[in-house]
Amino acid sequence: MSGQSLIAAPGPDENSVRTAGGEVLRPPPDWILLPPGDATFTRRVKAAGPTWTVQQKRGRKTFSLGVWAPQANIERVRSELAVERATPAYQKRRATEVGRRQRRQVEYVEDFRQAVLDFLAFDVRYAALAERLAQAVAAHATPVGSGTVARTQRIPIERRAEAAVIAWLRHQTTGYDDLKIPRMKGKRREVRRLLAQQSQVLLDAFRNGALIDAATCPLQRALASAIPSTELTGEA
Repeated sequence: MSGQSLIAAPGPDENSVRTAGGEVLRPPPDWILLPPGDATFTRRVKAAGPTWTVQQKRGRKTFSLGVWAPQANIERVRSELAVERATPAYQKRRATEVGRRQRRQVEYVEDFRQAVLDFLAFDVRYAALAERLAQAVAAHATPVGSGTVARTQRIPIERRAEAAVIAWLRHQTTGYDDLKIPRMKGKRREVRRLLAQQSQVLLDAFRNGALIDAATCPLQRALASAIPSTELTGEA
């Protein structure tokens, strides 16, 4: 099997993998594991010869745990990349790319924060509170690599904003994280649906401008602990 590339799951120990058919394999003695994290490095090692890509599925997501490959290939590619990345042309291109990504990230965070505000649509009485909630949700959901719904491109930003708000409220204003949910199919989804309904009721109260006691309101208490403020209600 060392002469062909494959995708496998982690094996029973750190020096083994398990194929889709359940077979446990051990890499040849001249192979080493290249950790994940450098996409260019990994791509070139894969192009250099046979590799075993180790992946692990957690829920709906698949995570890379690294790539087994001949040590000689990994060392050669590492040396080639080191030389390439030391050139002024590469450094300039890299700086340009980093700057471009940073600008895109700043723009996206602002667009997402505005999408959250649009979804909240709080009464003017609670305008300041809406701003603080939008900031808190955006700060949690938008970092690159966070894996939150805000980072997906599969749904419109309006739906991402709604889902991120409901998720933030679920974790910050309910006892969801401490619930002992039975391991039954669909049970966790049902609990999340019920909590989402409660969150929508709470949001509607702010949209309607209802008088809400800040001392007992779970949203205002959560924001008070997350973002200190002397004026959470938006009232004069």
